[in-house]
Amino acid sequence: MQGDSAGVTGQDSAVVTGQSLSASWPRRCAGTLLGCVTALFDFLLFLVVGTALGPFLLWPLTRPNALGILVAGARRLMVLERRRRAVFFGDVFPGRYQASDEKVLRYVAMRSYAGLLCGVVIALLGIGIVLAGLLVAGVVQGSVRWDELLMQVLLGGVLLFLDLQGLHSLAALDARLAREYFGPSERELLERRIHELAASRAAVVQAVDAERRRIERDMHDGIQQRMVALAMLLGRARRGRSPDQADAMLRQAHQESQEMLAELRDVTWRVYPSALDSLGLEEALSGVSERCGIPVRTEFDVGGPLPQPVATAAYFVVSESVTNAAKHSRATAVSVRVGLRGGMLAVQVQDDGKGGANPAGGGLSGLRSRVAALDGVLRVDSPEGGPTTITAELPCA
Repeated sequence: MQGDSAGVTGQDSAVVTGQSLSASWPRRCAGTLLGCVTALFDFLLFLVVGTALGPFLLWPLTRPNALGILVAGARRLMVLERRRRAVFFGDVFPGRYQASDEKVLRYVAMRSYAGLLCGVVIALLGIGIVLAGLLVAGVVQGSVRWDELLMQVLLGGVLLFLDLQGLHSLAALDARLAREYFGPSERELLERRIHELAASRAAVVQAVDAERRRIERDMHDGIQQRMVALAMLLGRARRGRSPDQADAMLRQAHQESQEMLAELRDVTWRVYPSALDSLGLEEALSGVSERCGIPVRTEFDVGGPLPQPVATAAYFVVSESVTNAAKHSRATAVSVRVGLRGGMLAVQVQDDGKGGANPAGGGLSGLRSRVAALDGVLRVDSPEGGPTTITAELPCA
């Protein structure tokens, strides 16, 4: 048998059971009556087919084939029940969910019990209606005394209440069975969520380590080398034999210090931009545009403040994407769009470069991990020849 989590895909979602949808009460009543009939088929499957296959189910050599026959019949009945719920109750089910064999057999067994019990309750309701008709006929004919009528009305009212309450509970049980067995159960959704969180946590740790290595490399290969060159220039200026030579060395050292400060500023902005805390996301993105070597057009349509983790993730998506476009894609222009729509922050960065960006590369995979840690989605569309479009969707709730 397959595990209970088989068939859970990223597109699956919980079942929407539908008495809150457009199904009218006559249609739901018809669906409930039809459910009593289908429950009889479910019961006959275990009674007839299960009894016939009993010896084969007990023998280990024939058990798989016999179980396969039983499960095949149960799956057909499960499809019938699924259609009944969809047509008469307006339920919506995940299209690609495939329940395990154990889950199918368990559903058919529980559905047969619930449906037959519902049939018994409906039969009792019918008997009660007949008895009420006989009581009314007796009152009309004068054969029923008033004390007997009062007793019968009180007893019938109590039994009617219990019967209707039983029907309501059995209808709720039918809907609950549909939720549990026609889509991922709460346990399956929880297990999938745990796996996603574990994967995103590991990816975030890897992304942080990669970012630390990149910062260390930038400090070692860039700023440290410039500091060594600056120290050598100052040393040569001190040892200069003529004022003109010393002045030239000092001017060169001053230029080197300016370039070192600019590179240090770039490194610190890649670590975390201070403007993001003090001025907000829009001003921080303006800083990205100013530092970029190619034109960047930014459209910012966010009416209110954003959660700090969302703003930080959006900033790094834009910063990394713009940096990649300027360094690797031979782009001449970049457009950035940031908008808040229905509790979801949409970030889109598009360049007119040569395309061919690798979504599994270090920078983009780190962005994907950062976005996934906030339950967001990052998509990369970069065909050969361009353009490259990077889109991130970040929930703000």
